[in-house]
Amino acid sequence: MLRYYAGMAASLHGETIENSLPGEIFSYTLKEPVGVVGAIIPWNGPLGASVWKIGPALATGCTVILKPAEEAPLTPLRLGELILEAGVPPGVVNIVTGYGETAGAALAAHPDVDKIAFTGSHLTGQKIIQASAGNLKRVSLELGGKSPDIVFADADLENAVPGAGMAVFANSGQICSAGTRLFVERRIYDEFVGRVAEFGGGLRVGNGADPQTQIGPLVSEQQLERVTGYLAIGKQEGARALSGGDRLTEGPLAKGYFVPPTVFADVRDDMRIAQDEIFGPVLSAIPFEDINEVIGRANATSFGLGSGVWTRDVSKAHCLAKAIRAGSVWVNCYQAMDPAVPFGGYKMSGYGRESGVHHVDEYLNVKAVWIKTA
Repeated sequence: MLRYYAGMAASLHGETIENSLPGEIFSYTLKEPVGVVGAIIPWNGPLGASVWKIGPALATGCTVILKPAEEAPLTPLRLGELILEAGVPPGVVNIVTGYGETAGAALAAHPDVDKIAFTGSHLTGQKIIQASAGNLKRVSLELGGKSPDIVFADADLENAVPGAGMAVFANSGQICSAGTRLFVERRIYDEFVGRVAEFGGGLRVGNGADPQTQIGPLVSEQQLERVTGYLAIGKQEGARALSGGDRLTEGPLAKGYFVPPTVFADVRDDMRIAQDEIFGPVLSAIPFEDINEVIGRANATSFGLGSGVWTRDVSKAHCLAKAIRAGSVWVNCYQAMDPAVPFGGYKMSGYGRESGVHHVDEYLNVKAVWIKTA
């Protein structure tokens, strides 16, 4: 990411624009830094999220006040030390810890902050928009999701099983674009969902500092209560847990915030586990009959961040890529990311883009210049 944004710094430029005015009037544009950026990041990937905000700000000549999540401030603070060691002048990048309702709210409302770049929940995003009205500061929002992951019967199941599993189990499900709604073509539904449950059950849950661990803990007791609450809701609504379904209560992990990979079958679209962002290793498996049906059901959510399609049919792949209302569509893979490719959402998943040239534009103002040469 840092190399990409460093390269972008040398390629920013305005344009010379022909105009229709009579006489000799030369017009061109300049791109200038938007100013002071308040960057507010979540706890689920503190180092990557920090660089994702700081990189484009430095490339465009902005200064940054980074507010990390209160659950995970240490990595951004260490990054701040390294930034000073690297020679960035004091005051250009500032790491300010604190709670969202105090430090974050102050940044969102402050008249000397020119832009807010926020990653987090849609509820907090709505509050930031309201707080930003004072000076009409620019806002970009990368919010939550309830992403559909669609598996057709013609898919390469050997790749689709672990791909669909890790689309939601990676980082213990604490990823905004996780493929938590698994739509499976009905004629392979039982087989495929059973295989995903078996795959999830075989993943090693344990201490995140152990190199052999594949699934670590949830971030906090509060998050544990949220996820286990949804496990209970899913069972009450009639879903059937094929794997997982409860926190670990025995052995050396019993005192930690551990929930094993959970696969719910018999899920309906109207269930809360199929509509709400859980932010844990919980997958809701839903059968479908044909492509037109699954398009409508995949889009029947207030979110639109990520999505997946598993098929050998290139026509289906292109059809779904165009029809799904989400900022990213991964075909025969999931969560592929690169600094050159934009990432962001539709609907309640926010607006603005991160990564790519679109990201850098979020930190720039465009100035038009007119010069009469005659």
